[in-house]
Amino acid sequence: MLIGFGLIGAGRIGQLHAENIMANPRARLVTVSDVFADAAQTLADKTAAVVASVEEMLAREDVQAVFVASSTDTHAGFIEAGVRAGKAVFCEKPVDMAAERIRECLKVVDASGQPLMIGFNRRFDPNFSALQKRLAAGEIGEVEIVTIQSRDPAPPPVSYIERSGGLFRDMMIHDLDMARFLLGEEPVSVYATGSALVDPEIGAAGDVDTAIAVLKTASGKVCQISNSRRATYGYDQRIEVHGSKGMLRAGNVHETTVEVATSEGFRADPVQHFFLERYSAAYRDELNAFIDVVEAKNAPAPSGYDGLMAQVLADAATESLKTGLPVVL
Repeated sequence: MLIGFGLIGAGRIGQLHAENIMANPRARLVTVSDVFADAAQTLADKTAAVVASVEEMLAREDVQAVFVASSTDTHAGFIEAGVRAGKAVFCEKPVDMAAERIRECLKVVDASGQPLMIGFNRRFDPNFSALQKRLAAGEIGEVEIVTIQSRDPAPPPVSYIERSGGLFRDMMIHDLDMARFLLGEEPVSVYATGSALVDPEIGAAGDVDTAIAVLKTASGKVCQISNSRRATYGYDQRIEVHGSKGMLRAGNVHETTVEVATSEGFRADPVQHFFLERYSAAYRDELNAFIDVVEAKNAPAPSGYDGLMAQVLADAATESLKTGLPVVL
């Protein structure tokens, strides 16, 4: 039986999820809902879905699962409504900007018995996923240092920055989740620093565009994360894990694997430009993982708890930036 999906949110990320649902042989898109009626209708026309209010969507027996891809301030409420209606829920990060609100939401999820999966798609990137599996298999022994580099090709508009919650909650939160995924232990302290070096307007808005965070676990494992809103060479996404027996590394994905060699040296094609290209396979694999959860009632991963812990770390990094001191968790 095909899993019937209801999609809340017809913006850029909602459209991506809709395309993946339609292309997946195990799923079908039943309904689309958005506060902007034209956006919902346009997406419905492209996918043969029907436009419905959230209430109508949740009342339908042919909708077994809900994708929440709406604005952040609506996530927790839609999650709660979805699980109370007996639907499995997938929600884009974050659950909410406030950790306490996330805790309240997770109580509702736990009481419902329905699964909630959070959209930290980078866990499903084929390269990063393979690295984590080889790490978990003990290929390089005990983890000692995790290094994560994540840099966007250009900053978003300042209007977006002003409502984003700041770089640590908006951008680095993906890397903070990846840090937990690879360290295998919860961080007990966070130190962060940053500057506005790319666009002074970002600094005027109270945020940074260039930042570093250092995390440490109780056993002494450390993770260093480097973020920038500017990378002139494309979307920079790299991970390195150093262990007691060696190192694992996953590099950037280029537009092609072609290299040219001349008297001037070797030259490769540019790296893929942004997250829609770089993580296209990750989004497809993420959907399949969620369908597995819906069909077999497997425990979802990343879970709501993973969403909470990433937010706690992002909050700690934000506090550390303000105070200039490490934050003990």
